[in-house]
Amino acid sequence: MSTNCTHLNQIHDVTPSAKGCEECLKMGDRWVHLRQCLICGHVGCCDSSKNKHATKHFHGTGHPVVKSLEPGEDWKWCYIDKTFV
Repeated sequence: MSTNCTHLNQIHDVTPSAKGCEECLKMGDRWVHLRQCLICGHVGCCDSSKNKHATKHFHGTGHPVVKSLEPGEDWKWCYIDKTFV
């Protein structure tokens, strides 16, 4: 596991794409926690959610860095380097 994220140069100042998990909202489904892609702004549900849309977004787009949208949480994660940013 890497100790440094090598994708910080891909992070942009983005606006959340939705007020909840984009795909779950369209499906009428629920989520546990929300993650925002720091490359494009996509909001997806976490891996504790049954649909895991944030990780699916990473696999579909290759966008590596997300942040938590949960109140009181201030962390980012790089899927490729498997490390907190």
